[in-house]
Amino acid sequence: MNEHETVTLHVGATPSAPALVLRPWRTEDVAALVEVFRDPTLRHWTTSGVENEADALRWIRDQERNWATGDHLAFAVLEAQPQPTSTQGQLAGHVILKGAATGKPSAEVGYWTAAHARGRGVAPRALEALSDWAFDTLGPDGLERLELLHQVDNPASCRVAHKSRYPLESVLAPAPPAYPREGHLHVRHRDS
Repeated sequence: MNEHETVTLHVGATPSAPALVLRPWRTEDVAALVEVFRDPTLRHWTTSGVENEADALRWIRDQERNWATGDHLAFAVLEAQPQPTSTQGQLAGHVILKGAATGKPSAEVGYWTAAHARGRGVAPRALEALSDWAFDTLGPDGLERLELLHQVDNPASCRVAHKSRYPLESVLAPAPPAYPREGHLHVRHRDS
């Protein structure tokens, strides 16, 4: 088991939203993942195709393999249960750190939010926790910047980026098929 597979991040509650727990994906998340991917808005903005439990299990196994290689570090974002001893709760989203490696100065972050959790600050709070953890964990090894990319026609992602201290750095040309429209590149530096 990779040492990072035991990482669990905690985000405090706000007056309008529960605390969050970020932890690596587990096979017990299969049913919740299938349910979340029934949302057409989520399906529109993601490239993952989760149609059923077999797809969800395959997706989770991919996340586990990526943790083992250290290439993509994905976290399930859960709304914490009110009991202080429980870290399980309803699936609220996903955050990921892509391409982080020792000595590499930059990496990419990504995220999505379940339909029921949108508009409650889940994505910005989870992204802040992931970013802080990445800089604390990998900064001493050379990580200087985190990049967040989204299509220009996704204003919700733009708001999340700004709330998470990722200012807009540039507008990117279309790169079909993944990005058929112009994109935004937001960057957060370690010292910001």
